[in-house]
Amino acid sequence: MQHRRLLFLALCAFTPFLAEARHLVLNVATNGNDAWSGELVRPSFNGRDGPLATLPAALAKARAARAAASPALESVTILVRGGVHALTEPIVITPADSGLDAARPLLIAAYPNEKPVLSGGRRLTGWRESVTRPGLWEAAVPEVKEGKWEFRQLFVNGQRRQRARTPNTGFFRIEGESPRGNPAQLKFKPGDIRPEWAELGNVELVALLAWADIRMFIRAVDTNAHIATLSTEPRPSNRENNAQYYIENAPDALDQRGEWYLDRQAGVVRYWALPGEDFAAATNVVTAPVASELLRLQGNLEARQPVQFVVLHGLTFSETDWTMPADGYADTQAAVSVRGDVIAEGAVDCAIEDCTFTRLGGYALELGRGCQRFRVVGNEMFDLGGGGIRIGETRARTEATDLCEGHVITDNHIHNLGIIYPPAVGVFILQSGNNRVAHNHIHNLYYTAISAGWNWGYQETPCHHNRIEFNHLHDIGKGLLSDMGAVYTLGIQKGTVIRNNLIHDVNAFTYGGWGLYTDEGSSEIVLENNVVYRCKSAGFHQHYGRDNVVRNNVFALNREHQLMRTREEEHISFTFERNIVYFESGELLGSNWKNDKFRMDANVYFDARPEARPETMRFAGATFEEWRCRGHDTESVIADPLFANPQVFNFRLNANSPALRLGFRPIDLSRVGIRPKGQRN
Repeated sequence: MQHRRLLFLALCAFTPFLAEARHLVLNVATNGNDAWSGELVRPSFNGRDGPLATLPAALAKARAARAAASPALESVTILVRGGVHALTEPIVITPADSGLDAARPLLIAAYPNEKPVLSGGRRLTGWRESVTRPGLWEAAVPEVKEGKWEFRQLFVNGQRRQRARTPNTGFFRIEGESPRGNPAQLKFKPGDIRPEWAELGNVELVALLAWADIRMFIRAVDTNAHIATLSTEPRPSNRENNAQYYIENAPDALDQRGEWYLDRQAGVVRYWALPGEDFAAATNVVTAPVASELLRLQGNLEARQPVQFVVLHGLTFSETDWTMPADGYADTQAAVSVRGDVIAEGAVDCAIEDCTFTRLGGYALELGRGCQRFRVVGNEMFDLGGGGIRIGETRARTEATDLCEGHVITDNHIHNLGIIYPPAVGVFILQSGNNRVAHNHIHNLYYTAISAGWNWGYQETPCHHNRIEFNHLHDIGKGLLSDMGAVYTLGIQKGTVIRNNLIHDVNAFTYGGWGLYTDEGSSEIVLENNVVYRCKSAGFHQHYGRDNVVRNNVFALNREHQLMRTREEEHISFTFERNIVYFESGELLGSNWKNDKFRMDANVYFDARPEARPETMRFAGATFEEWRCRGHDTESVIADPLFANPQVFNFRLNANSPALRLGFRPIDLSRVGIRPKGQRN
């Protein structure tokens, strides 16, 4: 609400009189001129004044005005008019651009009812149809031939197009073991990989290996042994037998409409147009990115001078590229090496609201070292090469000013992710604590929706007291990768609470499509009031950890198992109490439940298959009575919980539900997901 009030004041400040009243308003427009004052919304009739042309010029003018103003400026607002604002390098906001306080920020906002796009793309023109291949269009790009430009993405009329790929749908399969050696080698089926691709030198092989991927160049092909040699060494964890892979950027893979190929030697881009794309009429807008980063809030980390009180409102960030190391790359997990296309470092008390991030190469937004108390609210992030939001670093900082913490990430719509980097995450919390991730809608991605923690084991970390609540998370994994959860945690996370989330449809390629997944060392976490259904491997899985509390959740209709526990340890893994477990396929408990170092009680279990009977239900091979004799579920029952209609995923409870008698508290899903604008606090 405060920022809307500032925007209203800015609209009233178009006259020099109000500018003298210590409020500076500058305008930026695609028909502007950086030599003009920026005080006018549109060019004057005499063509001597008007809006500025670029945001960097507006920032420079605001700095100069601050230095000259007496008394000091109370606020600075930069209004960006609609249209595409092309960038070749990132806009940099420095400590000198900071606002005075939360009520008087530097506000960079879309002009009301207009949609400015900050684009890293450049339009490609001069298209000509191939004389030998109808529908194939070509454009000369001399900078590519000269080695000054190489792009890996192409957009036609605002839609991403597929770089030449084979197979066009689905995947090839590695024969047997994952790529091994330095450089990596893999065995392929006859005909899948061609020796001429190694001769070209820039044909890429992308393999999906459990929770990670590799993208490497093909360097040699032995057609007799069916062995392909790649360009670098995989990670030790890059293991998955008979894994899926595909080939990209081979010229002969340009064999389907909607695909494109960049011929670097000839300096020509080729695109096989989709039906209805009439390039002869020159009405199609084709762009390729020249930038891989669009905006940076950069504090002076060494001098402890942060960027402060900056608000970005209503802007669209679009069309960036992704980069490739000279020998390719191998991911560890979660596309962790991929940076944000909007990055903040050493920035505090800033906000990013109602913005759009689309057609980007990496993560949409990164809050890195020294970032504290950001509000990231009401944004849409979609069609991304990487993930949505990165918070923190892999390194655990100790200096208070270096910590990344205290962010509010709410009411964002984050979807259709991982187009270039499938292991990317919706909201990725690394070494960062005291964050609230709430009321987001995250869906349609190939790996985890929300990940918290970056430590394997039991060392203390800065990742603590995070609240992950009221999020709607679904259509995760989509059968492409393995070993993921809708909410995934690593390491000790004191004070972290995962509650009131609606989770469904988590599907892995082989194993590990889990709803709630407390992985290696996850400890001291409370998981409560979540509804988790229709996940491939289980609704809840703990690999190993200690003293977690899993209570008052609904786990329903998960397919292979309902609950899983993997590693035996001498401490208590978790307490599981007042939950409802309802299923009609698979087993109740999967993996390892032998050592009894867990506590379970006051739960309701029900196998809804017509042939199922309480006496036939098995608890890790034991009957219910045998299980109770081991000290578990002594107050629990096997009974129909009396859901309203589980077949349409209505898990409201009948007043006579046995779960209510055991103390189960009904879960209100009406508050889950994105809230109306007036209710976002």
